Amino acid sequence: MENTINAKISALKNKSIPELQKEFKALFDGQKASSDNKIYLVRRIAYRLQELEYGGLSQKTQNRLKELIGLYDPVNNKAMRPKVSVETQTRIKTRGRDMRLPIPGTTIIKDYRGKKHQVKTLENGFEYESKIYKHLTAIAEKITGAHWNGYNFFNL
Repeated sequence: MENTINAKISALKNKSIPELQKEFKALFDGQKASSDNKIYLVRRIAYRLQELEYGGLSQKTQNRLKELIGLYDPVNNKAMRPKVSVETQTRIKTRGRDMRLPIPGTTIIKDYRGKKHQVKTLENGFEYESKIYKHLTAIAEKITGAHWNGYNFFNL
C-alpha cells in the first residue's frame, strides 16, 4: 500500500500540466485547478492522494490550526485589520502600526535601476544601509533622489 502511494506521487513529476489538471479534476470532484503551475499541481495532488489513503486532519487539529492562525498570522488576522464603522462604512482610526506595513523583521526588497535595495521593517521605523529611518518615504527619496510616497515606491 505504501509503495503504491509513493509510486503514484513519484509519477506525478513526469506528467504534463494538462495531465495533472485532468488528475486534479478527478481527485477534487470535478473542480478545475486554479493554477497551471506544475509544482503547485503536483503538491496539491500528492497531498490529496495521501489524504484519501491515510485520512485527513482530525477536527481537533483543524480547530487548533484555525486558532493558531487567528493568534499568529498577521496577514490573515482580522484583529490586526483596520476597524470599519458599520453605520458609515469608513475606517475607524486606531493607534498602532499602519496596516499596509509588513510585520517587524520583514525585509522589503526593491529593485531600482539595476540595484537591489533591502529595507528591514522594525517595530518603530525601518533600517536601510545600517541607518534607521522613521518613514519609508525618506528611504525612497534617498534611493531615487526625488520625492516618492514610500508605500507606492515599495508597492505596499
